[in-house]
Amino acid sequence: MDKNISAGPHALDLARQVLNIEAAAVQALVPRIDDHFLKALNLILACHGRVIVSGMGKSGHIARKIAATLSSTGTPAYFVHPGEASHGDLGMVTSQDVFIGISYSGESEELLTIVPTLKRQGAKLISLTGNPQSSLAREADVHLNGAVAQEACPMGLAPTASTTAALALGDALAVALLDAKGFGEADFARSHPGGSLGRRLLTHVRDIMHTNASIPSVRETATLADAVLEVSRKGLGMTAIVDAKHHLLGIYTDGDLRRTLEKKLDFSNTPITSVMSRTPRSIGPDALAVEAVQLMEQYNISQLLVIDTNKKVVGALNMHDLLKAKVI
Repeated sequence: MDKNISAGPHALDLARQVLNIEAAAVQALVPRIDDHFLKALNLILACHGRVIVSGMGKSGHIARKIAATLSSTGTPAYFVHPGEASHGDLGMVTSQDVFIGISYSGESEELLTIVPTLKRQGAKLISLTGNPQSSLAREADVHLNGAVAQEACPMGLAPTASTTAALALGDALAVALLDAKGFGEADFARSHPGGSLGRRLLTHVRDIMHTNASIPSVRETATLADAVLEVSRKGLGMTAIVDAKHHLLGIYTDGDLRRTLEKKLDFSNTPITSVMSRTPRSIGPDALAVEAVQLMEQYNISQLLVIDTNKKVVGALNMHDLLKAKVI
């Protein structure tokens, strides 16, 4: 390849044309969301097994993505390569399953080879093709029409608009199924525990709070000097003030310290109860960590004490703990 080749304004025009063609291809699918689409949805909703998605070449790549999207949105699915299926992998398909075959021509030899076996096993077949009169479309229980007016490739050879259309139809199926099943954020988080949403919805205050000796606290008999030392030792920017049974009486924070310095008090002889905040914000250990974030943002604070139902201090956390846990 000539290393001196460079792109010019024509490349930008061509790129814009590609996007326009593919956008038009997806838009043309809207009127096809009809009874056929609804029948496909109901076949999948009635499925007691798994959804198997299959395709060759570029359609195979789209099939993998559709299977992944279905699985992550509440519809268990997996990809099977049609070539491998005819050499043993078809044993994974049962009469309880729904098989989605993707082929723009609808004449993929590898898919057509396994159709008779699928039918004998009793699996339902949904085809996604660009030709409603194709062999695969005619053999299917339901056909989804993914035909496009033209490919975005200038030569009309590389699957571009057609694969975009197939992917969009797969997404439409997945989202419609998600809604029909009542699949919500908490369900999504359970299948994405490593993602940010999973951390937000599955992490509780008790999972990240400081406990036992790590909790900054002083008795109500402590002096201001005692409290400042405790704030410094525990490094959370605060200390709880508690009674003998560890019930929360108040809080003293870095912000309180700055305000105290302006008053020029005698730290050694000033009771902490005379300068503490008596109505501290707190949260329960079973609350979601994201609720702690919301509370801190609402009241413009950076620390929270954690109390149980008896108002005993059982933990403490600050904004740094939430950042470290990647809740925010």
